[in-house]
Amino acid sequence: MKIESIKTFGDLKKAGYQPKGIKDELRNNLREKIKAGENVFTGIWGYENSVIPELERAILSRHNINLLGLRGQAKTRLARLMVNLLDEYIPYVEGSEIHDDPFNPMSRYAKELLDEKGDSTPISWLYREERFFEKLATPDVTVADLIGDVDPIKAANLKLSYADDRVIHFGMIPRANRSIFVINELPDLQARIQVALFNILQEGDVQIRGFKLRLPLDVQFVFTANPEDYTNRGSIVTPLKDRIGSQILTHYPENLETAKRITQQEAQLDARQTEHIHVPDLAMDVLEQIGFEARHSEYVDVKSGVSARMSITAFENLLSAAERRMLLSGEGKTSIRLSDFMGVVPSITGKIELVYEGEQEGADFVAETLLEEAIKSIFPKFFPKISKLEKKDAETPYDELIAWFFDQEGFELLDEDTDATYQQKLNSIGPLNQLVVDYGGDIPGTDQNFFKELLLWGLVAHKKLSKYRFEKGVQFKDLYGSYISGL
Repeated sequence: MKIESIKTFGDLKKAGYQPKGIKDELRNNLREKIKAGENVFTGIWGYENSVIPELERAILSRHNINLLGLRGQAKTRLARLMVNLLDEYIPYVEGSEIHDDPFNPMSRYAKELLDEKGDSTPISWLYREERFFEKLATPDVTVADLIGDVDPIKAANLKLSYADDRVIHFGMIPRANRSIFVINELPDLQARIQVALFNILQEGDVQIRGFKLRLPLDVQFVFTANPEDYTNRGSIVTPLKDRIGSQILTHYPENLETAKRITQQEAQLDARQTEHIHVPDLAMDVLEQIGFEARHSEYVDVKSGVSARMSITAFENLLSAAERRMLLSGEGKTSIRLSDFMGVVPSITGKIELVYEGEQEGADFVAETLLEEAIKSIFPKFFPKISKLEKKDAETPYDELIAWFFDQEGFELLDEDTDATYQQKLNSIGPLNQLVVDYGGDIPGTDQNFFKELLLWGLVAHKKLSKYRFEKGVQFKDLYGSYISGL
């Protein structure tokens, strides 16, 4: 349909335009996309077999939807992507505040204009991106904000009484007529305001300042809510939940590959970082594993969730740590080191809610513990498992390496070491090189240094070596050697 040539209601009728409600519009377009094998929710990973099928079923059922999940689970992103299911343009009566459908006008303005001009009524077109409205349920939201209020200035200018519906100033929801309206963090909305939504959802009435205005709005509601809010700040009142057709539970990524894909997609990186800093695949594994560990940690309040934003900002900080080191050393390129992970601690401390035990230990300690736990989880994928209880004098593949550290005063990796120095130091540990040959055959050459450092940090995590962080870097020692040598 060539919308440029359709200027009036008469043109629209001649073109054979068939009006339809927004829920039918979403449903019809989704049916076509499913049949064509198109992915509507592009950029959403890990929901292919869980959330997305449920969401599509809700749309096909023409339901209002509540997306329920902990923070950082792409609830708002899902709602925004529903815009792709709207028609590209829809016609409305020109000048209408609530974008009246010319075939089914609701406002007094549109009805009077159509009565007066008939087929000559001017038509405007609304683009799909302009049909998305979003409101965060902050405590200061009022019924007037969402639904509307009597406008005394309009009443005075038009010389009308407050009982006349022309003095109403429409709120966000009537202005979102024929659109998608998202209310984020629904439990934060005061109960009396949730009650005000009842009639809009079910009966299509708007009640403002005592007089009832029949306004059967055509709105696709999408709500988002965090289950933790039910106890902390408020709740969704039961009659409102009863009027929401589908409640869909979201979740965190279930494996490292999905989590890595999300992080790499969402991280805001400078092109100079991606061009000049090599990120070993193992480094991404460790980074994402921190989030998985946090979601089960005894120090973290798991009910409040650990957002995917933690991994994203940690990745940005990780590259910035390597970039800063590279700039200080005057090198043109570098690769991520495990010691760069100390730079991600500020990304973790602010994004996890600690329980009492965590508060006692401190956020920095918890962040470093999560890193250590992540390394412990990754370690057995490449190296022989280290048991907590071992037979006395039992030989392990790590004996030579530990003995090497026993004979040293201490092995230091400085933050400002150039890449050449860093590699030279790691290569100087003969038993370490042999273990990498034995167990790191599939590791690319560019990732070998990280792999070596992972082995050292893994032995620290398993209490086979000790590690001390000092001002300029880290020092590795045999667990008991320094104590014995001091006797």
